[in-house]
Amino acid sequence: MTDQLNEMGPIDYVVIEFPGSKMTGEGLPLLVDLVDRGIVRIIDLMFMKKELDGSVVGLEIADMTGDGELDLAVFEGAASGLLGSEDLAEAAAALEPGNSAGLIVYENLWAAPFAAALRRGGAQLVASGRIPLQDVIEALDALDSEGK
Repeated sequence: MTDQLNEMGPIDYVVIEFPGSKMTGEGLPLLVDLVDRGIVRIIDLMFMKKELDGSVVGLEIADMTGDGELDLAVFEGAASGLLGSEDLAEAAAALEPGNSAGLIVYENLWAAPFAAALRRGGAQLVASGRIPLQDVIEALDALDSEGK
């Protein structure tokens, strides 16, 4: 098991909010494509809804787009147990009442060989983060304004 863990890529999570619980399904084929191409591996996938009264309910993998097909059937059973009640409570706190969310825990397979090589050399991850897209856009706009 330790050898398998040493070969894994970085693990990330996202919470994706759907205002008004409206899910178009447009992103689903793109997620499936990422999995099919070996870029990511879905470890956990859960859906939840925050009711107007603030209570939270889990949603089953279902026909999200209303076309009669189970859109996420390919991910049925993607549950490692990493997501616990504290994680769900934290995700729910970020949601507005009346909205739904998808919680995805995924392995970055594209980075696994690099990460494994670093670990074999004794390196370890000591910090990570994500730069919000709006911050990148603002920084690029500022650079562009300075160049004019």
